[in-house]
Order: sequence, then structure tokens, then C-alpha cells
Amino acid sequence: MIKMREICVSFRSERQEKLFGVSRDQILFDVSLDLEQGSCLGILGESGSGKSTLGRVICGLLKPDSGSYQLDGTEVYASRAGKKLLQNRLSVVFQDYTTSANPRFRIRDVLAEGIRVWERKSKEKIDRTAECRRLMELVGLNETYLDRFPHELSGGQLQRVCIARAVACRPELILFDEAISSLDAHTQVQIMDLLRELKEKLNLTYVFITHDLTSVTYLCDQVMFLYHGRVTEHIPVNQIAQTKNPYARKLLESVIEFA
Repeated sequence: MIKMREICVSFRSERQEKLFGVSRDQILFDVSLDLEQGSCLGILGESGSGKSTLGRVICGLLKPDSGSYQLDGTEVYASRAGKKLLQNRLSVVFQDYTTSANPRFRIRDVLAEGIRVWERKSKEKIDRTAECRRLMELVGLNETYLDRFPHELSGGQLQRVCIARAVACRPELILFDEAISSLDAHTQVQIMDLLRELKEKLNLTYVFITHDLTSVTYLCDQVMFLYHGRVTEHIPVNQIAQTKNPYARKLLESVIEFA
């Protein structure tokens, strides 16, 4: 589904070197990955590792300086057709659900944003009332919440709404950028159980960006470790205990010690 090869990203540095021109800070160094349909890739790294920058590249929001990014054989950044293909097949769920939903919208209006995207793609007119009810049932929420405002829902409930909006446009791939990190541990497990269920029911593919190794082992089938913009290891989750990479070992040992 996704094939990335030697992706490099740099940003203009705040430090200006007038004598030698503008300096740039390198964020990603030759990042490569493969993601198959129906799988779940966890991208794991601490703050400053470059994982969110890589997420922006995957979402089509940031063109890399160099490298290849293909979606089913089509170069995403080479043409409008590539970007359009990605937009038609991708949804995103962000960490900050409080700003992801317009506070002046009722929940039915929040869901309508995703429904409208599907209407444009499919060129079909959808019964939005019925579709909102279907989406709420899909994420385990009562339809009575449809007339409420975001501030009237708990964090877990509102993130379920954001997930419902993401699946409303019938994507094949969903990227979760720290989507559960601000929730309490019990709610995190509930949301991950929901994501597992939706993945199987809707045949979805996930990219799960996080700093939390425990959630990766719970949800993902493969994990990629990012450290200072470089891939240090990319392995199946069931082999994570055998990793020899020092950074991966450090994360693994910290989880075991905490447990």
C-alpha cells in the first residue's frame, strides 16, 4: 500500500548564517518504510524524534526534500493526481480532540464534515441523519449525543466522535497522531479496543504515531523506532522483546520497570 524510500526533511533554521547562506536543520534522515493493506504500523519515538514530521509527510501535508513516497505505485508528491489519490483514501485523528471539533458545532455537525467529504468523493447524496446514527453506533455512542456540543462530552466520548468523523469519509488508511495520549489509561484501552474492532470490521490500515510503547504492543502488528530523525529498527511487534537496538531496549526496559 505505502512504500517510502530514503525520505529526507529539513527546515530552515532560526539561526541565520549570512556569510554562507541560510542554514537548515535536518529532521528526517533517509527514512524508509513499507505498509501493507490491513496492517497497523506503530511509529514510536520521544519528543523531537521526527515522528510527527513523518506523519505530516504521510498525510500529504509536507513534501520531503528528497526520497520517494508511493501509494499503490503512484508517487504522492509528483503530481496532483498523487495528492488526490492520497486525500481520497486517508483520514487523520489528532491528539487534541478539544480543538479538532468546532466548539460551536453540535456533534451531528461535526460528523457532517466527514459525511460531506464522502459525498464529494462518491458523488452520492446521503441521508445525513441516518448516517450520523450509523456512525454513532459504530463507535459505541448513543444517538442522543448528536444534539450535544463538544464540551458536554467526556474526553473519551469526544475522541470517539473524532474517530467516527474520520471513518465517515470511508478511508482505507487512518493516521493517528498521539490520538490517545491525553486520555486516562482506562479510556485508552477502551479506545484501542474500538480501533481494533473498526480495523477488522472496515478492513482499515493504521499508522499509529506515539511515544508509548505499551499502546504499540497492544494495537500494532509492527513497530518502527525513530531516534533523532533516523529509523533505528523496524520489526514485527511479536519480536520486540528480542530487539538488540539500544534505544528500543531502553524503552522496553522502562516499561518493564514501571510495570
